[in-house]
Amino acid sequence: MAASEENSALFPIFILTIIALPLVPYTILNLCRAASKKTKSINCECSECSRSGKYRKSIFKRISNFSTWSNFTVVVLWVVMGILVYYIKHISREIQVFEPFSILGLESGASDSEIKKAYRRLSIQYHPDKNPDPDAHNYFVEYISKAYQALTDPISRENYEKYGHPDGRQGFQMGIALPQFLLNIDGASGGILLLWIVGVCILLPLVIAVIYLSRSSKYTGNYVMHQTLSAYYFFMKPSLAPSKVMDVFIKAAEYMEIPVHRTDNEPLQKLFVLVRSELNLDLKNIKQEQAKFWKQHPALVKTQLLIQAQLTRETEALSPELQRDFKRVLELAPRLLEELVKMALIPRTAQGHGWLRPAVGVLELSQYIIQAVPLSARKTTGGFTDGTAPFLQLPHFNEAVMKKLARKKVRSFQELRGMTPEERAELLSQTTGFSPLEILDVEKVLEMMPSLTLEVTCETEGEEGIQEGDVVTLHTWVTLKRANGLIGALPHAPQYPFHKEENFWFLLADPTLNNVWFSQKISFMDEATAITAASKAIEETMEGAGATVKETSTAVRQAVERVKDGSRLLMGKFQAPPEGNYNLSCYLICDSWIGCDIKTGLKLKVLKRTRAGTRAGYVAEEAAAMAEDGVEEEEEIEEDEYDDYESEYSEDDEDTMQDSKKKGSGANGAANNRKGCKSSSEGSGSDEE
Repeated sequence: MAASEENSALFPIFILTIIALPLVPYTILNLCRAASKKTKSINCECSECSRSGKYRKSIFKRISNFSTWSNFTVVVLWVVMGILVYYIKHISREIQVFEPFSILGLESGASDSEIKKAYRRLSIQYHPDKNPDPDAHNYFVEYISKAYQALTDPISRENYEKYGHPDGRQGFQMGIALPQFLLNIDGASGGILLLWIVGVCILLPLVIAVIYLSRSSKYTGNYVMHQTLSAYYFFMKPSLAPSKVMDVFIKAAEYMEIPVHRTDNEPLQKLFVLVRSELNLDLKNIKQEQAKFWKQHPALVKTQLLIQAQLTRETEALSPELQRDFKRVLELAPRLLEELVKMALIPRTAQGHGWLRPAVGVLELSQYIIQAVPLSARKTTGGFTDGTAPFLQLPHFNEAVMKKLARKKVRSFQELRGMTPEERAELLSQTTGFSPLEILDVEKVLEMMPSLTLEVTCETEGEEGIQEGDVVTLHTWVTLKRANGLIGALPHAPQYPFHKEENFWFLLADPTLNNVWFSQKISFMDEATAITAASKAIEETMEGAGATVKETSTAVRQAVERVKDGSRLLMGKFQAPPEGNYNLSCYLICDSWIGCDIKTGLKLKVLKRTRAGTRAGYVAEEAAAMAEDGVEEEEEIEEDEYDDYESEYSEDDEDTMQDSKKKGSGANGAANNRKGCKSSSEGSGSDEE
């Protein structure tokens, strides 16, 4: 066989090796992970969640869960490997070692007379004078003649017996394992090979880099557009009321890109009539308010009405076209709301504090969207101190059921939740007429709801008390318990069409001045990551305190046990404010459940600076510089895009802010010699602004 043909035959082997090297270990790793996954269900098992179809374990659901792009790629690569193995096995049969006896149809060691007879017989069959077929001619020249020569000519036979080839020793050859058509096209092998190298090694990486850079320049790491962050930063205000959060949320660039068709007008008009009571319109000037609402940008109108359809559960009024846009709006909502929370918590003041009121409002909006509860349900009505919103997230609860409960003087959700299952069953069966299956659904949801506790400690590492300018270490244990024993779980959300993991936000804030001193997001889904983070934090703390190795290992072991039991460790640092007494609040707010949030008090006493050393004033300076940069960034944003759709709350009351700053400076009273501060949770329940 020619050298080019040999090189071409090696190309499939080369490709098979390149594919198998990463594919085999990756497949083994994925199979091991799949085998080690827990089969315990972490989703709600009530009848409403079952009817939603999100957690259905049918064969089609399993296939859809399996049909990810990564799994599809793995399957395709294994199919390609199977084809290559079959092809290599097939061509290996065609590539035969030069065996003159087998070519002539003889056994090894045949005599000269037998060799001549076989050669004459094959000559009659394949000689060009006898057979005009070109393939017969090539076979006669390349195989039969060489085989006869190797066995009859003394020199050729000696070469064959010594080197395995009638032509003698074959020189060492090197080739490229590429298909023959790339190396032998009308003698232009060099040009074809050059084009191949340029295309694969230069053009392909360049195209991939251009696509990646164009996408990364448009989106952040959380797949949120940079234009959305600019809009959120511009419209975020410290006095942003919870009722106005919706107006900022819908201004995301992702929502502005959703097309508005002419066929959407009639369905949107019908939807407007259904949700009009939730749009905060002035009933005294209803005509002017409606006209003002429809004068907004069409994308803003469409997005707001679709979100209100989710909140009021009026999704049946949507057309098939609107249903697609509706799912798109809800799919983007969690990560957009998360970025909106971060925009509220970003340092804005000279001390590096964020804003509490808008952050709480955004998290409340997230709760109501996930649970599909109207925003008007948070108002105190019918004698319910926390409103009817926490009740409406339970299965089979509606306004009629709430009126019946009001007659039994059930005034809060925590009161219902604090009852025993027998007491709840008696109340619901006698008052609301729930069937045993409906009561069982309510119990399943209540068992899924988390109960939270907080243990917060503030101290200056290695020092007595907290003095102004110290770097204060915040040490917080957040503990989650459920009646069903789960730790990480998916919330009950039958009206939300996608999987949503519950997240919690810890906020250390001064509610009087609307300042957030420290914030962090918490998740209970990944236990391994939480164990690693807690172990590392405890080790660093113990080493800094000069503890022995035994004491450190004991503390780490205790922390790991707490994490396995459903606790998460938060550690952060902030600079101590000027001398005075500060009444802070610790908030733990869930982004998925309504009525599970807790709030605890934290008294912080800051003493006058008496220790040696200089104050760490650079923290405040950096925060002030960041705030100034933020103001400059606001001025650079093109305001023309939002001039026609500016919210009513876009102008701040500067006098109110100045008064708040005066109160903040006056709150720093005289110092008392005392150490640190410590607080623990005082109970669960939602905190009403």
